[in-house]
Amino acid sequence: MSDEIRKRVRIDDLHPGQWQVYDNRARFNVLECGRRFGKTKLGITLGCLTLFEGAPVAWFAPTYKYLPEVWREAVRTLKPLEPKISVQERRIELPGTGGIWDFWSLDQPDAGRGRKYKRGIIDEAGIIRDLEIAWTEAIRPTLTDLKGDAWFLGTPKGRNFFHRLFARGEANEPGWRSWRLPTTANPYMDPKEIEAARRDMPPAAFDQEFMGVPADDGGNPFGLDAIKRQTRKGLSSRKPTAIGGDLAKSADYTVVCGLDEYGECCLLERWQSDWAQTRRRLLDIIGDVPALLDSTGVGDPIVEDLHRDRWNIHGFKFTATSKQQLLEGLAAGIQRGEVGFPEGWLVNELEAFEYEYVRGGVRYSAPEGLHDDGVMALALARKQLVENQTGVELDTGFVRVAV
Repeated sequence: MSDEIRKRVRIDDLHPGQWQVYDNRARFNVLECGRRFGKTKLGITLGCLTLFEGAPVAWFAPTYKYLPEVWREAVRTLKPLEPKISVQERRIELPGTGGIWDFWSLDQPDAGRGRKYKRGIIDEAGIIRDLEIAWTEAIRPTLTDLKGDAWFLGTPKGRNFFHRLFARGEANEPGWRSWRLPTTANPYMDPKEIEAARRDMPPAAFDQEFMGVPADDGGNPFGLDAIKRQTRKGLSSRKPTAIGGDLAKSADYTVVCGLDEYGECCLLERWQSDWAQTRRRLLDIIGDVPALLDSTGVGDPIVEDLHRDRWNIHGFKFTATSKQQLLEGLAAGIQRGEVGFPEGWLVNELEAFEYEYVRGGVRYSAPEGLHDDGVMALALARKQLVENQTGVELDTGFVRVAV
């Protein structure tokens, strides 16, 4: 890289952990990173260095939605060199060097087929669907002509193909090198924030998302072993002290879940019926037990109507943040042995549940076509139980009530 380019483009501000990886690179490099380690910055630097050599480079993202932010950052970084930019083709050409940078989405696993590159950068490799097909049938052949290298960057998600590639570097296969890079390796991250996340998250999820250690359970936030450990033969015989409810939407079920004072499920009912019948049934089941019901969207006036009859019925509005916090609380409770539930359909829902880290947070949901009503009712019941025990005031949305 010429001194002139070095003066005009800032690429020397990597932290020591990033430079250590680059200085000890092999042809095929696999990085299992904790969140905020700085893999995107490293990836953009890798792309820039290839451009400066006058060689073609490709960036591969899991889906189109992962491209815009990286694209903008690459354009911003290279702007002082006045590159030729094609937004439609997602291509950057660097005048004077001949370097070309293509940005591909792996929504289609044959992206980049027929091209040749000196470097391939595979971003968020842990969540790429059909990574094995994309690598073996499309990306790897593009590196043959120029004997290019590859960089797999991502936070692990279970022991999938990304982790199997990591194992090749761990086994010292010729041409492969692997690194496990925790969030703590980024000196610009506040250790207090990392420690706060450790306290708030289930251990397996924290290890995977912040330490780069893949969880055996992949994308299940509760832990399959923990679910099995907390599964009971039937309901507890004690009375409920906290109730959670998920109201039917479209083809879903209304589910009511009650926990006794020890966190054991002692009430679990689900049904589909019109609102008049559902209203009467909810009031009969809940009685005077503190209850937390989903009041998101159309549920808001419904829960408000119930609250007028029963002061102990409160509403909980789901947002991306509140849902994440609610389900992380349930996950922590299950893994710590604080919540028990009966075998059957609820266990099936728990085992099928997934989480996915996306830009801006975490998305929790049931797989497409499956229900999550029971999971949400259980999570709401667990939250109500904790608030009963701690005496935290609930913002019901209607009045402030101490429970």
